Formats: sequence, structure tokens, C-alpha cells
Amino acid sequence: MSRNSKDSPKKPSSFLRLRNYFFTGLVICAPLAITLYLTWTLIGWVDGWVKPYLPDVFNPNNYLPFTVPGVGLLIAFVVITIVGFLTANLIGRSIVGYGEYLLSRMPVVRSIYSALKQIFETVFREDSDSFQAVVLVQYPRKGLWALAFVATDTLGETQAKLDEPAGPTVSVFLPTTPNPTSGFLLFVPKEDVIQLDMSVEEAAKLVISAGLVAPEYVQMQQEAIAKHEAKKKV
Repeated sequence: MSRNSKDSPKKPSSFLRLRNYFFTGLVICAPLAITLYLTWTLIGWVDGWVKPYLPDVFNPNNYLPFTVPGVGLLIAFVVITIVGFLTANLIGRSIVGYGEYLLSRMPVVRSIYSALKQIFETVFREDSDSFQAVVLVQYPRKGLWALAFVATDTLGETQAKLDEPAGPTVSVFLPTTPNPTSGFLLFVPKEDVIQLDMSVEEAAKLVISAGLVAPEYVQMQQEAIAKHEAKKKV
């Protein structure tokens, strides 16, 4: 009897069960709460910018006994879409070109505007992804590996200077954990990078979670095989 009692597994105590329930609920509730908070903050921030310039006739808060959230965000979306529509024609492009010419004459503003415009054009470009692939590079020293995103082949003076000592290189962005919006720009020889099959979104989740959320490799292999078979049929 004593041996059986010793060999039988111990049941978790009430405290351990409560702790497990709490952390399970936290995993469900925390991302949802943070998402709602960030979304609500964004809506309030845009409303705070747009509503003061909105005529009283078009402001629903003047007709209702409560505040309607998201009106400023909706107005901003409509205005931005109209600006994009007007810019698509010849007259709109001429106006934008003249405005950019004026900005290019301002010493400090031209640097800020040109940098921001280039970033937004790269991020929202329709003909290609912002990052081409996910790779592994040795950083900060040999033997240690880090995830990085391939931006493009290295161009210009940088590649010209690196061509003799390093050969063809790629420009990669190495994000930091858990904030992938900051990181390092590295110029790595093509032969020193290991390309992965995971998508940029999956790699971003891996970085944000500090390695806790890894994509299923078997599923990725199956998807890669299916894409390869589909290309063969075409």
C-alpha cells in the first residue's frame, strides 16, 4: 500500500489549479484587451485631430446627446482617398510636384519629407513586398544566429565599396526583440545568409514573442510543395 501511494502521481493543489486558470485566462484576455486599447487610442487620436476642423453642420456630436467615436477617422479616410484620387490625374500631379518643389527649397523640411516619403512609398508599394524574404545571419558574432529581413540587393556606393572585400551583398534589417520596429541595417554577403521558408509575418511574430511563437515547419513545407506543384502545372 505504501509503495502504491508513493508511486501514484500527486494531484495539483488548489493553488496551482487557480494559477493555471489565471494564466490561461491571461493569455486569452491580454492580447484582446491590448488590441482594443490600441484601436480605441488610435480612434481617439484621429478624432482629436480632425473634429476641431469639422464644420458644426457635419459634426454628429451637435445633434446627439452622446459622442460618436470614429467620426474623425472616417472623415480622414474619405479625405485621404479624395486626395489620392485627385493626385492620380495630371492637374493633381502638377500641384503635388509644385508643392514638393517648394518643400525641397526648405533646408530642414526637405530632409524630413524626402525620408518619410521614401519610407511610405516602400511600405505601401503594390508591386512588391516591403521585405523580400526572411533569412538567418550571424550576429553579433560568428556562431550566433539572428533573424533578419531582406530589403533589397545592396546598391550604389555601398555595394561599390564592398564589392572587392565582400562580393555581392544584400541589405537586411535585423529587428530587435520584442519591438521589431527598431533594429539594425546590415550589409551581408549573399553567401553568408541562410534563407528561410517562413513569411515575414510569421518571422515578426517569432521576434515579438521572443521565440515563444514559432510557425509550424511541417505545414510550411506542405505549402511550399503545393506552390511548387502549382507552378509546374502552369
